[in-house]
Amino acid sequence: MTSFFKKSFFTNPKYIGTIWIIVSMISALKQYLHGSFNNYLIFKNVFWHTLHKQSLYQIYPELYFDHNHYGPIFSLFIAPFAVLPDALGIVLWNGFNALLLVWAVFKLPLPIQKVNLILWICLNEFITANLGIQFNPIMTALIILSYVFIIEEKDVWAALCIVFGTFVKLYGVVGLAFFFFSRHKFKFILSLLGWAVLLFVLPMFISSPDYIINSYVEWFERLVVKNNENAAFSSMQDISVMGIFKRVFGHPEWSNLPFLAGGLLLFALPYLKFKNYNLPDFRLLLLASVLLFTVIFSSGSESPTYIIAFLGVGIWFAQRVKPITKLEWFLFIFAMLLTSFSPTDLFPKFVRENYIKPYALKALPCALIWLRIVYEMLIMQPLQKNDESF
Repeated sequence: MTSFFKKSFFTNPKYIGTIWIIVSMISALKQYLHGSFNNYLIFKNVFWHTLHKQSLYQIYPELYFDHNHYGPIFSLFIAPFAVLPDALGIVLWNGFNALLLVWAVFKLPLPIQKVNLILWICLNEFITANLGIQFNPIMTALIILSYVFIIEEKDVWAALCIVFGTFVKLYGVVGLAFFFFSRHKFKFILSLLGWAVLLFVLPMFISSPDYIINSYVEWFERLVVKNNENAAFSSMQDISVMGIFKRVFGHPEWSNLPFLAGGLLLFALPYLKFKNYNLPDFRLLLLASVLLFTVIFSSGSESPTYIIAFLGVGIWFAQRVKPITKLEWFLFIFAMLLTSFSPTDLFPKFVRENYIKPYALKALPCALIWLRIVYEMLIMQPLQKNDESF
């Protein structure tokens, strides 16, 4: 069995990357043939509505159901796909999602064996995101690249990833968590400001200044409404720490603030370990923590969003030092079963429909692993000498 998994199919990064891209494109084709690509219709019409100066956040039942929740800059990002026939645009969109995320994971400062392991661990969760024709794999890539570029001292590009991610879906703002790893903080701040101005102005070239300004006002208003809608037990979202407590105790009206305050406090505690900022393992654990925190403390988290969190799980598990403890094995297997495979037909439907979905339990393993990561960062001891690789 060991020799079987050492074959090049499992260990050659080119094969693994190709598998991701092929799987993503097949998923897109399947959804197109079944007519299940509502998200893509929302995406492509962000471009056309911007071009025609129509509201980005009204509902258009003749085109798609649900609302758009993406910022105006997304109109330019989706444009190359939106102008294509739907069949081709969907397939290329999903393929691009895979390509960008695989490239981001390959750029992590890890041995290739660990990169391969991360990709295999996250493949099923990636398929879940792809079947929904999602932006989440790209968002995951943007968060990872913001970390990688700061470590590589390419602060201008890190700032672009953060600002673009924020202007599209807000999640990108979490890239600021890596600010203290930057060696060029003033340059980094200026880059953030510069990119913010540029990305704010760019969509005006295919619309108008007044239209874009009004669109940002509408976007904020729509996100406020959406946050309230997410709390309803009938919603497929709020798969989060807050969602678990609200659903288990039957109180959808509970405020998110106490949960967010507690989560932010725990998230921030490892920053007090100043001497550990130079440790590669500490930095990678922080990246894993950011990826998990972004999802498990978001009321907008739904099943396809968990590609973001599961990259955090993969990075955490790939960093385990052998022998892996029983607790670590339990947390990893628990996450694979309950988070990754519970939405699939491999999991008992009765359990999924009566327990996992109603109580947002997909978030539970990720929350436990996140707590474990925070603990590991807090007990990690600094080296006697600074790590010269940083």
